Amino acid sequence: MDEALLDTLFAQSSVGLIVLDPELRVVRANSLVDAAHVQEMIGDHFTDVYRLNKPHLAAEVLRSVLVGEGPVRDRLIRGRLRRLPGPERSFSVSVYRLDGPDEAPRGVLAAVVDVTERERARARESCLAAVRERVGGALDVAETCRSLVDAVVPGFADLAVVEVVDDVLRGADPPVGPLGPDVPLRRADPEGGTRRLPYRTPYALAVSDLRPRLVQLGPDTVWLDADPDSARLIESAGAHSLIVVPLTLRGAVLGLVSLYRCGDSEPYDEDDLLVARTAAARTALSVDNARRYERSHVIASTVQRRLLPQQEGDQAAVETAHVLLPGRNSGCWFDTIALSGARTGLVVGSVAGQGLEAAIAMGQLRMVIQALAGLDLEPDEMLARLNDTAERLAAERADLPRADALQGEPLSAACVYAIYDPFTRTCTLARAGNPAPVVIAPDGSAPPVDVPEGPALFSADSAPFATAVLTLEEGSLLAFCTEALLPDAQAAARIRRTLAAPERGLHDLSDALVYGLPADAHSDGAALLLVRTGTVPAHRVATWDLPHDRRTPSTARVLVRGRLQGWNLDGATIDATELIVSELVTNAVRYGTPPLRLRLLLGPTLTCEVHDSSAVSPHLRHARSADEGGRGLFIVSQLASHWGTRHGPRGKTLWTEQDIGAPAAAD
Repeated sequence: MDEALLDTLFAQSSVGLIVLDPELRVVRANSLVDAAHVQEMIGDHFTDVYRLNKPHLAAEVLRSVLVGEGPVRDRLIRGRLRRLPGPERSFSVSVYRLDGPDEAPRGVLAAVVDVTERERARARESCLAAVRERVGGALDVAETCRSLVDAVVPGFADLAVVEVVDDVLRGADPPVGPLGPDVPLRRADPEGGTRRLPYRTPYALAVSDLRPRLVQLGPDTVWLDADPDSARLIESAGAHSLIVVPLTLRGAVLGLVSLYRCGDSEPYDEDDLLVARTAAARTALSVDNARRYERSHVIASTVQRRLLPQQEGDQAAVETAHVLLPGRNSGCWFDTIALSGARTGLVVGSVAGQGLEAAIAMGQLRMVIQALAGLDLEPDEMLARLNDTAERLAAERADLPRADALQGEPLSAACVYAIYDPFTRTCTLARAGNPAPVVIAPDGSAPPVDVPEGPALFSADSAPFATAVLTLEEGSLLAFCTEALLPDAQAAARIRRTLAAPERGLHDLSDALVYGLPADAHSDGAALLLVRTGTVPAHRVATWDLPHDRRTPSTARVLVRGRLQGWNLDGATIDATELIVSELVTNAVRYGTPPLRLRLLLGPTLTCEVHDSSAVSPHLRHARSADEGGRGLFIVSQLASHWGTRHGPRGKTLWTEQDIGAPAAAD
């Protein structure tokens, strides 16, 4: 019965059976192992019968079963029968120990099943699963292509090259196929080179008729002569099989995928071609999505750039430098605003979100700040009025049709606004959700900065904004940053260390700050504004405390004429300024309260300021022909390019600005 069972098993088994003696030599084998050479393998070592990738590991497994460590089931090995030509195959091997009546080992039985097709199908399924998982997660064309390479190598291809139409990488519309020979393609890998596809190659044919190609490579592959670059790649990689698939979508060509198998890998077949087409179709859709996002991002970034200051403006008493780091968020902005009295408004803010809508909201908020700054508002009142505008913008978005994607997308923004006064060397600031600035003294120390945090713009929080007043030494540094650069105390400490060299130029310091950022610190975009404080040179300022009586206007005219002559201004400017000062001082004497102060400031413009302690603001009137007065501010408005009233805790200041030519050397 035992012999009959054994004979039947070896004759009719659906798996290959090999009996090995204790030396792991073949004693018996059935025809499923190798029908033509069964007798020839008797006496051969198991690792001689099969040429395995890792023969020593197979021998160790057999010996472990022989010494009693238990059977091994369904162990996958790669190799091929020694006497059979062709590529390597996959085998599932189960090994059992054969014991004699005395329970001593007499050998082992190896059951071998050729599972090449099963493993091929599994590899194809794994490849497509990896493509579905990895490709399409990033809105970046190059990253999408790299994700495809990571998904197919090494499970489905030994080498993968993805090339994208060069214009597509910049967000342009892809050309409609067939792709012309003059259209450059760029490799989506660190090499990043471009090429034009030569005629008479599978690559050119694939983008011409938009069909994939399966090519077996060898010494007699004639088209390699027309494509030396591909020939060098194939030779260096040892590639023997190639699939070329165009990246197409709705008849447009986005690029080309080339998959190579090298060395001992199995050649591609028609089933592999279907897998490659499926992977390329998903990749093409993801590339097109990334391209569309890239185009939207380019448009939004362009709008953002156009809405921001195009160059650093000359301010009276501060030096500034800025950095705008590009990223997904196109709503970051900065600004420096020249205010009356040689003061400077400093702004940094950001609108959360991506795309054109964020850039437009940023531009709206920036324009509101520009307009409100001309009213000489204090920072807390500035942010309160800015928040009123933000609420109106949010209400407009909420009224959009329900089908509009923006209707349900809330707005969120942060901002810090500061005013630096060079005469008092104070910086008055308030913030709405934005981090407070980092301050560095001229000696490199970092004094503490305590600025109450107000609610972010567009938020439902109705808490009031509060101001803080920092008294700064001349030459102090202030770093205003959006939240991406100041997320925590560690980032603030890093910025302080970098800025602790105030003798360096601002542009060098801003570059150093960027160099020291973590790799992902500004993936959403960020803005940085560096400010070095200064004062107005004494020879460009004249200040007089005047008595509060009827003779003061004539005294003021004499003082002003003498000073302007010392500054070598032209006669027309001197006459106009005398009249302006006379009207402002007369108004202060008649309607204001002492003390009374007059100040002239020579800069790019000529500024006249008259201060008194009354809080009552004058109003511009158009006097009737019979009126004896009421024309003062009207005259002032005609002679000055700008004028206004600035209120403070100790009264008000009427100021005017006049455009002047470049004055000669002042006394």
